[in-house]
Amino acid sequence: MKSFDQPPEPGAEEQAALWAARLDGGSLGAPERAELAAWLAAEPARESLLAGYRQISARLDIQLPALLDAVDLTAPVTNPAARRRIGPVWAAAAALAAAAGIALVVWLTRPAARVEEIATPAGRRQAVTLADGTRVELNARTAIRFEDGAAERHATLAAGEVFFIVKKDPARPFIVETPAGSVRVTGTAFDVRTENASELEVTVVEGHVQVRPVEAGGSEAPAPRLLGAADRLSARAGAVTVEALPAGPLADALAWREGKIVFRGATLREALAGFADYNGRIITATDAAAATVRGGIGGRYSLDDLEGFLAALQETWPLRVSETPGGAVRVSLRTEP
Repeated sequence: MKSFDQPPEPGAEEQAALWAARLDGGSLGAPERAELAAWLAAEPARESLLAGYRQISARLDIQLPALLDAVDLTAPVTNPAARRRIGPVWAAAAALAAAAGIALVVWLTRPAARVEEIATPAGRRQAVTLADGTRVELNARTAIRFEDGAAERHATLAAGEVFFIVKKDPARPFIVETPAGSVRVTGTAFDVRTENASELEVTVVEGHVQVRPVEAGGSEAPAPRLLGAADRLSARAGAVTVEALPAGPLADALAWREGKIVFRGATLREALAGFADYNGRIITATDAAAATVRGGIGGRYSLDDLEGFLAALQETWPLRVSETPGGAVRVSLRTEP
């Protein structure tokens, strides 16, 4: 903030306080941002002045709840006789008090974060546009909770898979929190999948994201991993790998968005697990059946057509598919009992 030894620019203190309050109260639209940029460009000292008031506002966010319990907000705060005796230093101090008063109004009237909760059952996918304009696509058996806050946007993913197309807002980062780590962006397209506290997979389609996987000790990594377009991070049991995906494998990884699943040399158990996760059913294979499927399973299949996939298995290999009364599926050799 500029020195009090220099005469203050007329009206700059009040304008800086007002801009700080507007910035703290929520994101500005394009016209307001253009107006702010023009105001800052007109006088270099205004930038540091605004930064000073924003620091005051940030401190007030922390201290105001306690202050509200201790201060009589109905007491008069102006004294016309005293105001005439205020010199340059006290005028600057009064401007600080004005900024505090404006920030107080903003803090008292700031709307609560909007909260949305979305869940998909087994065998179902869903696409939704969130309150901030972000588009999310949920895979089956997925639940997220979204909080559209004034300073940050938070999506909590306990388990499942979500593809995010984040509405760009540099002033409000978008954070995805999972049991296995967190992802931070301001606007980009990426996929997040997690099943438990030890498994996290993040695939980026465009832009950049910062990922902090949970380490073996249970705490998030101190430094984030920066991923770019076509990068995939996989974290399992504290071990983290990052790879660049060619166009084909990248499309395969996101085929679920079209209701498809793609196998390239997958084992029988891996293929069955893919359908089991989506459909929420128990699908197992005997050791003998798994050993028989040599060379792996390849092809593009519909996630909604489990019966068709199992029929294709029986046509290709000497396998038999049986189902229990409870709905569990067992794959075995035709020669097995």
